[in-house]
Amino acid sequence: MTGSGACWTLLARALQDRYDLIMPDARGHGASSAPRFGYLYRDLANDVIGLIETLGLEAPLLLGHSMGGMTAAVVASRMGAAIRGLVLADPTFLSPERQREVHDSDVAEQHRRLLGRDKDEVLAEPRQRQPHRSGELLDLIIDARLRTETRAFEVLTPPNPDYRELVKAIAAPSLLVIGDNGVVSVETARELQELNPRLRCEVIANAGHGLPYDRPDAFAAVVRSFLETVDVPHTQLS
Repeated sequence: MTGSGACWTLLARALQDRYDLIMPDARGHGASSAPRFGYLYRDLANDVIGLIETLGLEAPLLLGHSMGGMTAAVVASRMGAAIRGLVLADPTFLSPERQREVHDSDVAEQHRRLLGRDKDEVLAEPRQRQPHRSGELLDLIIDARLRTETRAFEVLTPPNPDYRELVKAIAAPSLLVIGDNGVVSVETARELQELNPRLRCEVIANAGHGLPYDRPDAFAAVVRSFLETVDVPHTQLS
């Protein structure tokens, strides 16, 4: 929700020997433009599809976390066999009730207040609260957050795409990576596997919703193992 492509730097280093990695910023995030409207998942998915087509990527692998995971799922459901593989890191597969709770909360207002603060001041809290995260990663995360436009929170407007229907429609081999204390529960993961036999699931222990940040080495190992089963050398990873 408040990340950017740069937040994938650690994973990119772990995969760059075999893959070309493209780490785009969603609209309203990072260095991307911030139009007045157009922040729903269909808009974000259109941007990704447009990027794939404009760059002429053939059979790319898609990876997304949280909001990016839902976006990647929408893209994969629409592009069918044109996607080689899909990795979803604890995507925002929320119940309708939870969607309304998040939308009605003050998360957007909290972010608006944060934008007026100094970066070093903002960094102080996660440095204390998340000492297991590297200084480099914390700097990337906070920089991304301070470059996220408040209007990007429009993506929280219910209803989200029906994640069960999305998963059923995905043709590519897929990996769902979750923590043992994240958004997507083990029970939900099992239900999704029943809907789509091409979906694998991996649980990373001692990780919550921020699993790519909290357990970067374990996350990279799981992703790399999956990509090697897809077995397409020197393929673009978006």
